[in-house]
Amino acid sequence: MDINARIAARLGALRRQHGLSLEALAQRCEVSRSMISLIERGESSPTAVVLEKLACGLGLPLNALFEVTSTDTAPLVRREDQPQWQDPQSGYLRRNLTPDNAHFPVQMVEVTFPAGASVAYETGQRDPGIHQQIWLLAGSIQIRVGEQAYSLQQGDCLGFDLDSPTAFHNPHPEPARYLVLLSPKRRLP
Repeated sequence: MDINARIAARLGALRRQHGLSLEALAQRCEVSRSMISLIERGESSPTAVVLEKLACGLGLPLNALFEVTSTDTAPLVRREDQPQWQDPQSGYLRRNLTPDNAHFPVQMVEVTFPAGASVAYETGQRDPGIHQQIWLLAGSIQIRVGEQAYSLQQGDCLGFDLDSPTAFHNPHPEPARYLVLLSPKRRLP
């Protein structure tokens, strides 16, 4: 399934599962009703910031919008089958590494963050609470969590709860590559 079709199907399913109309979700996440409708119909390639607002409006981590509800319990997902998505604004590329099934308590995502790119997520608290760890595999990157700024070098690992605004910036001439580990405090829908 194409990644935009996957996002469209998942967003629509999650919105209905939460009993939200387009208007209600729009009010919760400060994304226009028409934009949500375009995304759900697969007619728009949303930015990471828009997807984060939608996920937060649903009380979920961004990664939940890339998952597929599946009864398949296969523990292996081959690299060529790992869905990739590229943010049309910053150019960052994310690859979902975790197999598509609800039996895994954590989610892993690989991100390649281009030189000079920035992304700021101004959303905060989620229900359920989500813990995130970022392990920098290559390059260097600056991350702001709330008011605290961190400069990560290759091999560094930063852990934090997704309960305040976060920003990622790569002012360096080389891309940064990192692994994101997400751990919810309760099982995701």
